[in-house]
Amino acid sequence: MSGVVPETSLMDELNPPSSSDPQNGTPTFSSTPPPRLPFLHDMFIGPEGLRAGWRFLLYLTMGGTILYVLGWTLEPLLNSHVHGTARLWASLAEHLVLVTGVVVPAFIMGRIERRPFDAYGLPRRNAFEKLFWVGAVWGLVSITILLVVMRGAGAFYFGGLALHGTRVVKFALYWGVFFLLVGFFEEFLFRGYTLFTVTTGIGFWPAAILLSAGFGGVHLHNAGENWLGVLAAGLIGFFFCLTLRRTGNLWFAVGFHAAWDWGESFLYSVPDSGEMVTGHLLKSSFRGPTWLTGGSVGPEGSVLVFILIALLWVAFNRLYPEVKYPG
Repeated sequence: MSGVVPETSLMDELNPPSSSDPQNGTPTFSSTPPPRLPFLHDMFIGPEGLRAGWRFLLYLTMGGTILYVLGWTLEPLLNSHVHGTARLWASLAEHLVLVTGVVVPAFIMGRIERRPFDAYGLPRRNAFEKLFWVGAVWGLVSITILLVVMRGAGAFYFGGLALHGTRVVKFALYWGVFFLLVGFFEEFLFRGYTLFTVTTGIGFWPAAILLSAGFGGVHLHNAGENWLGVLAAGLIGFFFCLTLRRTGNLWFAVGFHAAWDWGESFLYSVPDSGEMVTGHLLKSSFRGPTWLTGGSVGPEGSVLVFILIALLWVAFNRLYPEVKYPG
């Protein structure tokens, strides 16, 4: 061992191994790294394909287009200037259009993403099964407890009947169908495809907080709504996110949502997020300070609703401890 570096070894270090093209003898280097992906490709495409933000935007664009086309096509039917019975049927048709506008784009996105529609929170095999009816019971019992407590505090009075005879059944069925459509639309828009997609981008709970804030915010458009009612709506939406997380789908939330609104608007005949409906059952009334009664907002604007939401969260967390929704 003389310590002298052989000339061939030095040349090997300066020139990496190569091979020659058998056709023209041109050296080719096997260690050449693959070309980097263009910046625009990285911006649109991630490990799971099209990035969550772009999928969400595409979904909203398709939904908005469908709503615009259907609204223009059905404008005579959806005319907001009609009154009486025609107005009721127009409202029902409007919500059918809204449900179409959030469900159809999800079917299309499912084909693009190669996922079944059931992955977005409303598995068809579970439609109107146990979870839906359990949720409906929770919703109706919850609004009942809230108003009974308010009655005990001297802030709410049930009053007499405002409807009689067959009108009771007709309006009960009408508002049942109407609020079922409301439940489908609002739950799927904020906690269906949207929550699934945003979850793939930022995780479940950050997505739940973001979309629950949005759910509360849209209630500002309701006449008679205020910031306390908006906060309550957002927290109720956040509770619905918990039910999705623990049951694995939205059927409990749809049942709860529909039954709460039906009980609030028709059965107990009080404002629902600032709005009263035509054809409600009772001549109910409030008496007392706004912080207790909710004022023009209705029970969702009362401080008591925040206690109710906290109790719902604790009870549901104990009864449904297993996480079944990914993210």
